[in-house]
Amino acid sequence: MMRKIPALNISPFGRMLRRALLSAFLLCGIFQFSAAQSTDAQANLNTNTNKQLVGDQARVTLEVQHDPTVSNIIWPGIPDSFGKLEVVRKEKIDTIKNGKFVQYKQLMLVAGFDSGMFVIPSFAVNVAPLAGSPYQLHTDSVMLLVQTVAVDTTKAFKGIKGIMEVKSSWLDYIWWYVGALVLLIVLGLIWYFIKKKKPVEAPPPPPPEAIHLTVLRALDTLERDQVWEKGDVKTYYVRLTEILRGYIEARFHVPAMERTTDELVGMARRNSGLASYAENIYNVLFTADFAKFARAQPSPAEHIATMQAVREFVIATIPTPPSVETPKNPNQS
Repeated sequence: MMRKIPALNISPFGRMLRRALLSAFLLCGIFQFSAAQSTDAQANLNTNTNKQLVGDQARVTLEVQHDPTVSNIIWPGIPDSFGKLEVVRKEKIDTIKNGKFVQYKQLMLVAGFDSGMFVIPSFAVNVAPLAGSPYQLHTDSVMLLVQTVAVDTTKAFKGIKGIMEVKSSWLDYIWWYVGALVLLIVLGLIWYFIKKKKPVEAPPPPPPEAIHLTVLRALDTLERDQVWEKGDVKTYYVRLTEILRGYIEARFHVPAMERTTDELVGMARRNSGLASYAENIYNVLFTADFAKFARAQPSPAEHIATMQAVREFVIATIPTPPSVETPKNPNQS
């Protein structure tokens, strides 16, 4: 047989107290849950002014602070305008380390080009805890009053002033004068160096060597070559007669290179400068023809004698330089 439990008799005051305690417990739970979310991340929207003139720029700053070891945040996008308020410029996000917290700041320059009361709406910052469900932080909205310039309507309107002519002086064109002066100096220097610069003249060619020096050097070369000593007698006399004939032609202007021995000796006897040397020329040429064409073999003494005869002929006929007459001093008697 079951025992009947008597019903509790709770007064109205007790019921009210029980409800108040239950509500307090629920509020504490909600507060603790909200505090657990708000202690990690915070978001604020600040401005340096709440009113400004048309065209001025207000500095609006979005700030978010959180603990990166507890959560990550997603930065909200900033539009180019908030209704009739235009975002003139958006700065880069600055990062500031504050203990275990990291604070992010982004500055916006906001301008209004129409008068009135405008609202910069709240920004929603997404927070993703490393442990737990993501949530959002909402900043406060900002009111911005844009005003026009105050006009005193009690005063009469003033007419538009005409164009005023500004008097100018030479100082207004000082840099034009300086530039013109520098240009004139540069042009003057260029003209000066062009006029003064003399063309580089090639050095005059050296005077031609005297014919007797050329011939004597050729005889020395023939003598050093020792042609007849090596058994080539014909070549020795060919070279010797070419030297002799070339000297006669250059020195006395007698066509000696293509003349026979008899023709050349005949011309030499009729030439006043060669007449006295005609016999010696004949002896040298006759000995050379004898060795070249008759295949005779002159003796070594004859080789030396012909060389010596040609050398003495050249030396004896060296042209005498013209004498320079010294002007007479009129003071000398």
